[in-house]
Amino acid sequence: MHRVLYMKPLENSEQFLRIYDEFADAIFRHCYLRVSDRERAKELAQETFIRAWKYLSEGKKVDQMRALLYRMANNLIIDDYRKKKEASLEALQEGGFEPSHNPETKLHNIIEGKKIAEMLQKIESPYREAVMMRYIDDLNPKEIAEATGETQNVVSVRINRGLTKLRQLLHG
Repeated sequence: MHRVLYMKPLENSEQFLRIYDEFADAIFRHCYLRVSDRERAKELAQETFIRAWKYLSEGKKVDQMRALLYRMANNLIIDDYRKKKEASLEALQEGGFEPSHNPETKLHNIIEGKKIAEMLQKIESPYREAVMMRYIDDLNPKEIAEATGETQNVVSVRINRGLTKLRQLLHG
């Protein structure tokens, strides 16, 4: 969703609460898929919204709130990675993360999730991140570019190359 948002300190907390309600789950999932630790992901998501509140409270203009939140979350995740070793995506399934609550699809999702997690770990980080942000976080290339600080062209190339590498792993 594209929004232009202007806020002054504590003047529009209801609008910020709507933004939080709209994006909190997605930001949490984004963090969780990268750090594989529920508590740490909650902390990172919470810190993302604290930073967003501070940023908006300074009266700064935001053209795309979603992209701003993902960029802030990514920066926090990068800082977190610098502090400790990168965890694998496979730990998500072992830790109990389930994208579906439908019992009929639960086993299928676990099996598919493990296959995809294994394949994603085999491709280079820039391609893996672009594919994850596009297909797991459901961001479009423009939003990914804003969140990562790359150009939209670079993001599109990384998504295409990442998908090509995943196809090669599937069929190779």
